[in-house]
Amino acid sequence: MIPRVSALALVPLALVLASGARAAAGRDWSEYLGGPERNHYSALDQINAANVGGLKVVWEFHSGDFGQVQCNPIIIDGVLYGVTATSQIFALDAATGRQLWRFSDPRNVNAFDNDRGVTFWSDGQRRRILCTIGSWLYALDAGTGAMIPDFGVDGRVSLMAGLGPQAQEKWVVSTTPGTLFGDLLVMPTRVGEDQDAAPGYIQAFNVRTGTVAWVFRTMPYPDDKGYETWISKDAYKNVDVGSANCWAGMAIDRKRGVLFVPTGSAAPDFWGGHRLGQGLFADCLLALDAGTGKLLWYRQTIHHDMWDRDLPSPPVLLTVRHGGRMVEAVAQTTKTGFVFLFDRATGESLFPIEEKPFPKSTLDGEQAWPTQPVPSKPKPYARQTLTDDDISPYAENRDALLAQLRAARTGLFQPFGKDDTVLFPGFDGGGEWGGPAVDPEGILYVNANEMAWIASLSDAPKEADLAQMSPGRRLYTLYCITCHGPERKGLPAGGIPSLVGVGARIPRADLVNLITTGRRMMPGFTTLSQADKEAIASYLLGDPESAAGPAAPPEASAVPRIPYRFNGYNRFVDSKGYPAISPPWGSLTAIDLNTGEHVWRVTLGEFKELSARGIAPTGTENYGGPIATAGGLLFIAATKDGMFRAFDKRTGKILWQVTLPAGGFATPSTYEVNGKQFVVVACGGTKLDTPKGDSYVAFALP
Repeated sequence: MIPRVSALALVPLALVLASGARAAAGRDWSEYLGGPERNHYSALDQINAANVGGLKVVWEFHSGDFGQVQCNPIIIDGVLYGVTATSQIFALDAATGRQLWRFSDPRNVNAFDNDRGVTFWSDGQRRRILCTIGSWLYALDAGTGAMIPDFGVDGRVSLMAGLGPQAQEKWVVSTTPGTLFGDLLVMPTRVGEDQDAAPGYIQAFNVRTGTVAWVFRTMPYPDDKGYETWISKDAYKNVDVGSANCWAGMAIDRKRGVLFVPTGSAAPDFWGGHRLGQGLFADCLLALDAGTGKLLWYRQTIHHDMWDRDLPSPPVLLTVRHGGRMVEAVAQTTKTGFVFLFDRATGESLFPIEEKPFPKSTLDGEQAWPTQPVPSKPKPYARQTLTDDDISPYAENRDALLAQLRAARTGLFQPFGKDDTVLFPGFDGGGEWGGPAVDPEGILYVNANEMAWIASLSDAPKEADLAQMSPGRRLYTLYCITCHGPERKGLPAGGIPSLVGVGARIPRADLVNLITTGRRMMPGFTTLSQADKEAIASYLLGDPESAAGPAAPPEASAVPRIPYRFNGYNRFVDSKGYPAISPPWGSLTAIDLNTGEHVWRVTLGEFKELSARGIAPTGTENYGGPIATAGGLLFIAATKDGMFRAFDKRTGKILWQVTLPAGGFATPSTYEVNGKQFVVVACGGTKLDTPKGDSYVAFALP
């Protein structure tokens, strides 16, 4: 089949692209998060603190694809490039929202994830959009949306190309745009998080040909630096251990030719008995030579991660005054609420970091690393401890919540065990994938979740018990129960849908395909046989299955190779579903990285039904970051309440807010066309169990 490109207005777009020189510097939003520094900053100031209250909707583009959209669109020469909920790529006239072209590939049915945007490349003559759908990297003509036939094979190349033979049957996608250095595109990848995860190597692709230019191995081979930090010497073979990937995206100092890469934990996420040791280069900020992939320096933010504390967003590049001199620095926010600040050239921390002791694991075969790095400054932008006084004063079942907290393990870097552990900040932070904004004065603005989660592990099912189950139930128990639960109810507020009655929503064929491709937070189970996928579908759909399953025991490949099973993602909430802890439940903080001191901190978001009762705004969970402008403003959507807000970046005061058509769980963009400044945000909703939408909404002054 030939990939589909809409014929809408292809000639008008060619005229748009040929109409004049590139917009003056600062008028475009030309790269993911605003530029190579990933600083979410714009020098535009037409919209400012004095007039922001006059913003109005000037256009709204409806994609027809309803569902979560996390895209930070880019704008080049008056053309906006973005992604729909089902990973269709499109171009719009950025002044009017009129669609110019649209691309989808029918070979990748259901292969869509939370795509956060695309990358634009030009050599002055050719202009390309680099994007991903499923496990494939595509090169499209920026003017027409047509695939570039001499890129890879018929316009696309596999994201597994540089991962080695052990990864070719595993699940590999990308949710964040790649980073350009000349003709090289360095790609972040998302892989599985269990023992069948692919390795998370960093790969650079040639933009012109699609060939792999270099690979950096985040799980070192015996002759690589860092191999000695693994007690489990066979971890690199990618049999029981994988991941250590960068899914969040990267920043680049093109003048120095240095790429800054944040990595996540090694897999499996929550039990590390097969990956003992400090575990380089998982949970690191890496500085790589952008042209060759050579390691220049690294700093690890978590040793032997057992909590899935991936570095959640690209680092930001900035200049700060430190020790009486100006220092080109790189800042990395974390799920734990820490900010690490390093000299960009040397990797030296600009504020002291102490290796502090933390508790041992109580699980057989697990060895928690005895210390973890804690920066002295800045102080955390999210709370890290809970006491009785932190239980919500609004909870009707406060006594029960107090008892639950007192019975649980608590504290930062507390290893999970068979008893409940309160993880705070929770699995989604603290900081999340939206990342912080930084202005030229060295002030960092970061939004945070203030949600505690309950976590525990239990003994994995025994082979004899699995053998008594029907095939579909056995496979569901092995692969699906951790997220969707024994009753298949999922956690809709956390983005894990219920599978009860799934047959009324998804045809059987699509359900089977979905098990392979994955979707949103769900990884694809590419190593399962077709018969296994059909068995899971039968179990979920209630189709007849034998009660006892096959007489022979399940194959070895179907038996878990780790002794413990994670018991699922459970928010610590009260009887009404509100966070069990005291507000704020979402916050926005300004931090002066010149001094390491907080400038201000405000609550972000509200539950309007609580406000109607006279309760001050509590804040909400939030996903997607802020942008800062020379007009003295911070723009952020992100919140569960579906609002879009502008703050005075000097004080944190709300200057403007408006209700979006659906939740804006995305980082906005700002740009100028024909002398008018616009601010645009994707509104897909869906996350946090909110209504879903399909639009991009642009605002400007009358």
